[in-house]
Amino acid sequence: MKALTFKRYGKSPEIGLVDLPRPVPKADELLVQVHAAGLNPIDNMIPTGMFKPVLHFQLPATLGSDLAGIVLAVGSQVTRFKPGDAVFASIFDLGHGSLAEFAVVPESAAALKPENLDFVQAASIPMVGLTAWQALKERAHLQAGQKVFIPAGSGGIGTFAIQLAKHLGATVGTTVSTGNIELVRALGADEVVDYKQQQFENVLRGYNTVLGTVRGDALEKAIGILKPGSQIVSLIGPLDAAFARARGLNVLLRFVFGLMSAKIRRLAAKRKVAYSFLFVHPDGAQLTEIGALLDAQRIKPVIDQVFPFEQAKAALAYLAAGHAKGKVVVRIKPE
Repeated sequence: MKALTFKRYGKSPEIGLVDLPRPVPKADELLVQVHAAGLNPIDNMIPTGMFKPVLHFQLPATLGSDLAGIVLAVGSQVTRFKPGDAVFASIFDLGHGSLAEFAVVPESAAALKPENLDFVQAASIPMVGLTAWQALKERAHLQAGQKVFIPAGSGGIGTFAIQLAKHLGATVGTTVSTGNIELVRALGADEVVDYKQQQFENVLRGYNTVLGTVRGDALEKAIGILKPGSQIVSLIGPLDAAFARARGLNVLLRFVFGLMSAKIRRLAAKRKVAYSFLFVHPDGAQLTEIGALLDAQRIKPVIDQVFPFEQAKAALAYLAAGHAKGKVVVRIKPE
């Protein structure tokens, strides 16, 4: 089968399409013919070695986390799926990737594809959907009537998280450039700051939750818009000791990650704000609940561009440029 792999970590990872053996599902896995794979920023970060202490791959490794496709075979212990089922899933952090003609998916990570979505639309959802779900529902316990700040609202995570937060009954603030104001307002954003015209920390006040999606000093500035007793859930770091403990990492890494997050935690504590780093995990049950919202059109996919499989490397470069409105998807199997 064809797969998009990287051969080494660093500045020259040698990303390209190669031929690999078709994977064989274990007892608790599905073999899926991949029709489409959604891209996420971490797909570009992994080959740099940034997450090498945390994510473990056998090189050369297949890139990609999100997929949608058809089940071809199931392992002996699989009970919820059968050959012919259309599914979608995130296989992030499982040691193998989705940018391939075939992929194995643990039964626990898979969900039936929403019937009203095609494979490209479904493939755009898993990681951003699960990230928003785990951050806003599980970690922040966002409630109706509360206020959540979701920076970079026109990006992949932003376009989904805004819609989920509105479904939960929250007031949503976001930042975008001038050309994306109408997009995020259509998704439900209530307070929209044009970052080319204003600084969000001078405009927004009284927030309960900040979703950290932008690198640089945005997290530190966001502390000022939060009420005491509120929280920051960061998707982009800095990593913290609690994350290291949850991953079962050694004492040295726990210490290092604690140092990395010391400044933001100290600044947050002065305002009685909690800080935590979130690393998304695959979850088929949550994806099933997200699928129900998609089926009911409470949330709609936002897709910027679709690339053919032969241009998967170019798709990663396009995503890395940072201008996508919504998600970038690679179509693996032509319809």
